[in-house]
Amino acid sequence: MEAKHRVLDLISEQGVLPLFYHSDKEVSIAIMKTLYVAGIRAIEYTNRGKTALANFIEMKKLADAELPGLKLGVGTIKNAGMAHQFIHEGADFLISPGLVESVAEIAALHHMPWIPGCMTPTEIIKAESLGANLIKLFPGNLLGPAFVTSIKDIFPDTHFMPTGGVTSDKENIEQWFQAGVVAVGMGSQLISKKLLEEKDFMTIGKETEKVLAIIQAIKN
Repeated sequence: MEAKHRVLDLISEQGVLPLFYHSDKEVSIAIMKTLYVAGIRAIEYTNRGKTALANFIEMKKLADAELPGLKLGVGTIKNAGMAHQFIHEGADFLISPGLVESVAEIAALHHMPWIPGCMTPTEIIKAESLGANLIKLFPGNLLGPAFVTSIKDIFPDTHFMPTGGVTSDKENIEQWFQAGVVAVGMGSQLISKKLLEEKDFMTIGKETEKVLAIIQAIKN
């Protein structure tokens, strides 16, 4: 249970959860290393392609051997089978795009942090009853910071992390944190398709450092 809370605390302290997938193992490893050097200690590798599991296995091996303190989670977990596979291979946490009760059950069985995607108060209430402490508000661009402001008082003990449409712009990030989120999930807005195609790891690293600095400034 302590390990579960440590992962969630780490995401909150970091303030941003980078998420990505690439079909190539070496590119995936290079991005993971780049994010780590930039100061990231929790990463979501999304299960969105045929090589996701094989890539994750190699990423996890390297992380355990060379990147101390890194928590590597898996996103887009939509059923119990996926959850079992990635937990077996050492995932540190699971993230679902929606509210999947079978994944919640598997996560609870293994004392594994599970972050479900929710879009309505009804889903958030259900997620709370299934043991979720951190809720991924998805898609964030459709809900907006005003949604968080409206519901925060109803869920005082639940933490929120919008994902989808959150940009690296200071004003956008500030609006979310002022509304009451503890972190933001950032995929293509941080690790864009263009940067991936060009394997521009240096820019990915610089953008990540910039986002971390913005968030720390907002928090302080």
